[in-house]
Amino acid sequence: MKATIVNPIIKDQVTFTETSASTGGRISRLEVTLMPGGGTPMHYHRNFSETFVVSEGVLTVTMNDRFVRLAPGGHFTVEKGVSHRFSNETNEPVLFTTIVEPGSTGFENALRILYGLAEDGITDNKGMPRNPLILAAISDMSDMHPAGAAMLFLPVFKLLGLISRISGTEKRLLSKYCQ
Repeated sequence: MKATIVNPIIKDQVTFTETSASTGGRISRLEVTLMPGGGTPMHYHRNFSETFVVSEGVLTVTMNDRFVRLAPGGHFTVEKGVSHRFSNETNEPVLFTTIVEPGSTGFENALRILYGLAEDGITDNKGMPRNPLILAAISDMSDMHPAGAAMLFLPVFKLLGLISRISGTEKRLLSKYCQ
């Protein structure tokens, strides 16, 4: 069953073509439309690798000082623990598939929540939650950990993640956006 979510702030679109649940935890497969200027901050994942396969446009994957530009048909895998970001540095949308191995329900839910919050108008102009407890909950469930200078805030972020679980913030987000 395909399900598509759209972020009305940044205009990105994600279609879940295979979920962790549908593959017995083997993979999560997402078709992504990334608008010009879109992308993620530097981060890493402890629990899964991420493969990018481009079908239209040019996707840039950055790892520390290394840049990989993927044109249609190009693919690249970022292994667990490697700091990276992806971006669309062109003037045209990029269509690509992301394959997360092993699959991650938390990663899938984090996207659903982020896009739902944007639809509800409670994010900034880049589609990020304004509430630090919500941001910490999403970061925690997605296995997306800050890299670079943002790592200085990791202890605070971990504490906020714990508070979001204890306060029920995470549970409320899952209930509202992931049913």
